[in-house]
Amino acid sequence: MCPCRKGNVLTGSEWNRTRDRLVQAVVRLGFHENLGEAIAKNLGSEKAMKRMISYLINVKPRTEELVVDEMLAICSEIEAWKEKKASEQANVSYNEMLSYGFGFYNDRED
Repeated sequence: MCPCRKGNVLTGSEWNRTRDRLVQAVVRLGFHENLGEAIAKNLGSEKAMKRMISYLINVKPRTEELVVDEMLAICSEIEAWKEKKASEQANVSYNEMLSYGFGFYNDRED
């Protein structure tokens, strides 16, 4: 799931460095490396992994359950944001249809 884009966006190496930082943060808390790798894979994006790293550093959860619960919360928030954006786009399309019609025929009366 590693995005590999160039420019000012995200490159594969940046994603890999962030994943490595996440895995290191998990290991420093005494958990197995595989947990960190699974969390990175499930979160997917660099921004989500950075949120998780921040949580691990500041909260220092003591159980794997708390770590996984936070990962699920982050995933849930991302999904809710995606749904909100899709709903907003659907609303824009609907409002355009109401304003301009379906476009099947010319609505002008001459």
